[in-house]
Amino acid sequence: MKYEKKKKLTIYLDETAKYAGRPAYEVILDLCTRHHAAGASVFRGVAGYGGSGVLHRAKFIDLSASMPVKIEIIDSEEKIESMLAEAARIASKGLVEISDVTVLKATE
Repeated sequence: MKYEKKKKLTIYLDETAKYAGRPAYEVILDLCTRHHAAGASVFRGVAGYGGSGVLHRAKFIDLSASMPVKIEIIDSEEKIESMLAEAARIASKGLVEISDVTVLKATE
């Protein structure tokens, strides 16, 4: 089995976070597209809190609540580094994390 060492850029935001009037997660996905990143995924949480300490929970009757969003991008160290400064600027009120990952299988 072939293993590859990659980097994972994870960004945690509130889904109401905006950048230039647009949802920040959409702007980050556009950034990934411009940089030809291998791929990116956005996940909406069912509960969470950030630096404010305010707990947000999804309720069946209120699916439009301000929920946590996690964006994950896995690519080469060079590709992640090329996007990092702009991604951090877009996610200025979020948390940006980089970690080492081992990819066992990648599909094209």
